[in-house]
Amino acid sequence: SVHTGASGTLTTALAIDNAGIVTKPLQPAFLAHASTQFNIPVNTTYTVLLQTENFDNNNDFSSNTFTAPVTGKYQLNYHIYLVQMPTNASYFETYLETSNRTYAGAVTPSSYGGGGINYISISTSVLADMDAGDTAIVRMAQGGGTASTDINTNTYFSGFLVC
Repeated sequence: SVHTGASGTLTTALAIDNAGIVTKPLQPAFLAHASTQFNIPVNTTYTVLLQTENFDNNNDFSSNTFTAPVTGKYQLNYHIYLVQMPTNASYFETYLETSNRTYAGAVTPSSYGGGGINYISISTSVLADMDAGDTAIVRMAQGGGTASTDINTNTYFSGFLVC
């Protein structure tokens, strides 16, 4: 199936190969990651910087933000890879903030014993209801402690339209 795009050219919107495999090249789907390691501030809710798009099928991801092009259910996932976490911080919280609600994850560093924690990951996956124009962004916060925590380049945010 083809349709006429905004530029007036024909674009494949639905393809079925000889094996019956259906692909939708314009179906909203993206994967972005941090391309540089950076330090997070203490006692501030910080937007996770995702400078590199691995792919963005429908051009719906820009400036660390996914914008839903149509109303539907979206599978959204993030994986934040942290290094050099101090155990004197009260908490590390991560947030997937959408226009309809916020989904959170947390780690309490003191539960890992004395010293620092060299590597830890916080991941969350949700099936989020989003309306056309709604946005999703990944943020995090460190409560107190030493400002030594870095977000590593193995940090990702991805999503796709399910239905």
